[in-house]
Amino acid sequence: MTHALLPEGLRDRLPPEAEAAAAILRAALDAVAGHGYERVAPPLAEFEESLVGRLKSASARDLLRVVDPVSQRTLALRPDITTQVGRIATTRMAHRARPLRLSYGGPVMKLRATQLRPEREMTQLGAELIGRDSAAAAAEIAVVAIEALAAAGAPRITIDLTLPDLVDVLAAGPLPLAPVDIARVRCLLDAKDAGGLVAAGAHAYLPLIEAAGPFAEAVTRLRAIDADGALATRLAALEQIAARIGDAAQITLDPTERHGFEYQSWLGFSLFVDGLAGEIGRGGTYTILSDTGCEEPAVGFSIYPDPLIERVARTAADHRLFLPLGHDQAAAEAMRAQGWSTVAALDARCDARALGCSHVLDGAAAVPLG
Repeated sequence: MTHALLPEGLRDRLPPEAEAAAAILRAALDAVAGHGYERVAPPLAEFEESLVGRLKSASARDLLRVVDPVSQRTLALRPDITTQVGRIATTRMAHRARPLRLSYGGPVMKLRATQLRPEREMTQLGAELIGRDSAAAAAEIAVVAIEALAAAGAPRITIDLTLPDLVDVLAAGPLPLAPVDIARVRCLLDAKDAGGLVAAGAHAYLPLIEAAGPFAEAVTRLRAIDADGALATRLAALEQIAARIGDAAQITLDPTERHGFEYQSWLGFSLFVDGLAGEIGRGGTYTILSDTGCEEPAVGFSIYPDPLIERVARTAADHRLFLPLGHDQAAAEAMRAQGWSTVAALDARCDARALGCSHVLDGAAAVPLG
């Protein structure tokens, strides 16, 4: 039946995944709100020219577009919410004191899927701290991102730090490069291509490939390379961020990673969750272009929590409690207060297993179904 088909990359989310998706979004944004971030909710679509003018990580060819029958102008479905938050901050909230803390969560639409992420519709949540890009601001954002992931049910989180402008800083100081060679050296370092660096005459940059790994060891190796102190401020900032994170996540450093951080300024980071392939989020420092042409500093993160949904859904399914006919209402209310989802029998035909329950209420106790 063709009327039941959906476009490629789109899908229905059924129970219990739909409940898990809502729970993840709610828990993560509640954790973010606890740090003073106020939620905004931009529209799913905007005029194409307005959206394209602010996109840094995508272009017009990456947008899914439609013609608005009301205005007869082209609309674009957002591929990223961060851009919209920047628009709100520099227009409707331009009068607010800085730093301005905003959060968001909702669906985004990609024009094309990837092999790693075949979905075109995804959930994006995150936070932006606008008006500052200091080490203190970056440390706060990193901690908030980790707490949001933990609240969403992610175990064993890793944050991988990077310095997107590393080559520029070194090329302008202790390891000079001709302007035409900087982009090539960036790409070679990003690919960890030692042979390519040698062929390009950039032997001095080879030690940067080895300056990656667990944070303490990697920052020590990076400091040894920086004999002239050109990176002293950057390294001090990294150590401040790592100290703020503490034991909340495993911390690694890959100072030359550039893929996906093309528009970040001095700091970028990726977020990983044990047992999930690929990164689940990323963040860093950047600038927001205002309507007056001025660049405002900011730091933020985005998380795409969809890979967590199946894991959280399995946990939710283990806390579904069947209430037999004649059950104790007060006991059922107490179980709901403890986080159980209760399913009450309406007649003798209701079957606990068929209704997806993992336990049955026996008196005041939840007994696993045998």
